[in-house]
Amino acid sequence: MPIPANYPERVYAGVLGKIIGVYLGRPFEGWSHERIMEELGEIHYYVHERRDAPLIVTDDDISGTFTFLRALEDYGATRDLTAAQVGQTWLNYIIEQRTILWWGGMGNSTEHTAYLRLKSGVLAPESGAIARNGKVVAEQIGAQIFIDGWAMVAPGDPALAADFARKAASVSHDGEAIFGAQVVAAMEAQAFTEPNIDRLLDCGLSFIPHDSVIARMIADIRAWHAEEPDWRVTRRLIAANYGYDKYGGNCHVVPNHALIIHALLHGEDDFQRSLMIVNTSGWDTDCNSANVGCLLGIKNGLAGIDAGPDYRGPVADRMFLPTADGGRGVTDALTEAYRVVNLGRAVAGEAPVAPKNGARYHFAQPGSIQGWQADPSPETVGTLMISNTEGRGLALHYRRVATGRPARAATATFIPPEAKEMHGYGLYASPTLYAGQVVHARVEADVDNAGAVACTLYARVYSSSDALDMIVGPTLTLDPGTRHLYEWTVPDTGGQPVAQVGLEIAAERAEHGTLYLDYLTWDGTPAVTLGRPEGGGTMWRRAWVDGVDHLDWGGDDAPYRLSQDSGTGLLIQGTREWTDYTLSSLVVPHMARGAGIGARVQGMRRYYALLLAPEGTARLVKALDGDTVLAEAPFRWQLDGRYTLAITVTGHRVRASINGRPMFDIEDAERPLTGGGIALIAEEGRVEYGEVQLGPVR
Repeated sequence: MPIPANYPERVYAGVLGKIIGVYLGRPFEGWSHERIMEELGEIHYYVHERRDAPLIVTDDDISGTFTFLRALEDYGATRDLTAAQVGQTWLNYIIEQRTILWWGGMGNSTEHTAYLRLKSGVLAPESGAIARNGKVVAEQIGAQIFIDGWAMVAPGDPALAADFARKAASVSHDGEAIFGAQVVAAMEAQAFTEPNIDRLLDCGLSFIPHDSVIARMIADIRAWHAEEPDWRVTRRLIAANYGYDKYGGNCHVVPNHALIIHALLHGEDDFQRSLMIVNTSGWDTDCNSANVGCLLGIKNGLAGIDAGPDYRGPVADRMFLPTADGGRGVTDALTEAYRVVNLGRAVAGEAPVAPKNGARYHFAQPGSIQGWQADPSPETVGTLMISNTEGRGLALHYRRVATGRPARAATATFIPPEAKEMHGYGLYASPTLYAGQVVHARVEADVDNAGAVACTLYARVYSSSDALDMIVGPTLTLDPGTRHLYEWTVPDTGGQPVAQVGLEIAAERAEHGTLYLDYLTWDGTPAVTLGRPEGGGTMWRRAWVDGVDHLDWGGDDAPYRLSQDSGTGLLIQGTREWTDYTLSSLVVPHMARGAGIGARVQGMRRYYALLLAPEGTARLVKALDGDTVLAEAPFRWQLDGRYTLAITVTGHRVRASINGRPMFDIEDAERPLTGGGIALIAEEGRVEYGEVQLGPVR
């Protein structure tokens, strides 16, 4: 099936529909229809403020959807992807008891149960099978809520989407849960080419058994819809015939799948009305709303979302994806959409697309702003409005900028202040921008501007009091109609994380006009010392993604204290974009089976590591679908000994030393890891670490 010409826009609309659906339904997730009507009324728009809740949240529907899809990225974008490979993706990106899943316990949470099966060595699809976990556990909703990405990488190919959905769903689910996921995935894939809801339903049904509960239920809902136009009547019939009282467990797929079909049929192809129905109907509101929003986003594009109230403005494309790969933790809808697009293109044998030479912020779809917002500081409030100007990037409309009244726009590069305390699912993330990296930005002044303005690149960095301090880069005066390409090397931040990057517009007398940010991006290797910053604070700690059983923070000499009860724990920082660099740290094994440092870390089970290993050895290991010892040598290390470990990665070459003594120098040509962050590694015991030095290869 050829890739549709408007594929990026339709995927972007699908991603927006997904996250808008989550943000709409999350504040009253799990409520009954009756309680919703009594306390909130019909849900026509966001109600988070009425519930004293944030709008942009971490949520399993979002993080699972866009994380598990990375199996295609990690194992080759092939139609022959296996369930076992998706299961390995779970083990790599999930941090046990912390990210993505509801950790409700064995036999209570379906996904937690499946994770424990995988961890114990049970491969998918057996990890999610009814034969092992029982029918009720295996038929909960989780398979359906994570499924949209598998549809978006198969535009116009519902058979492929249904096959991907079956494999991905079987990691944790079975039976009716898989059938529900296949129906949603097939419909969404076909929605790239088919506009009619009834024909989409016929398509989805063609991939599941005709005698399944899901198929029978869809037939009933279609009949009820045909007989009665009032959605409330159909909702009552669903509750009476397919309600929670008929299906056990915490959140069964059947009742919630029914509400998705119900909203699509009664929603009259209207984004707002469909989301109103599915949310007002109750039960697992954020999950059901997300599936409906994604399908309608794909089917009707951005115009369908924009036909009603302004759902996009408050969201500003913002997303959180907390995983063991912390560099993806703070992201946006356009970035994730293009990742999906390029996976879909790879599956189809097509080359990737990279707007504006792969710039991080390129604003290449209508209305996209990629998390950029006007600065809320008292001196800047009211001076700026932001919009997307197609073909010119992000438009910064400044008004009455004058001495002491600048305009500023910025986007998050790390956990923003309002998300530091995230209830429910925690936000685990690393910064995306570091000292030593070079920021590039192209800015143009509108020809109709009244006068010249000074434009400055800046960043905000967390301080010892966890407030945001501003550091400034180059300033240039832009006359009307002129443009400039900025380059700025981010200076040393004393080990504190960079939280934002932005632009400031200033003038001596009142000016108004528009600047266009065509793109902003950065490259290069960080040059940082990561330890306890002067004055302390807490956000430098949050820059590390915690994948160890117990983590304590020591003094200047040993700021990191890791204790792992069993197996291997990792304390991770960095992004997948880091490629060639040198890493070193003092390692003090207090009582441990092994200890070391990791490079090109891509999660809990994908990295290179230099380890002080059992039986008086040092090892260079590659973790990738199990551990491979790339090299080994005698090294009689002792408990409480002090060892400076260093590892350098360049291309396919990995070099390592201990206390300045070269230990290993190998070429890894078979499935090499080409990029990733860094890690401190502890195996079964307590290990202390000194400051971590990270920099370019010399």
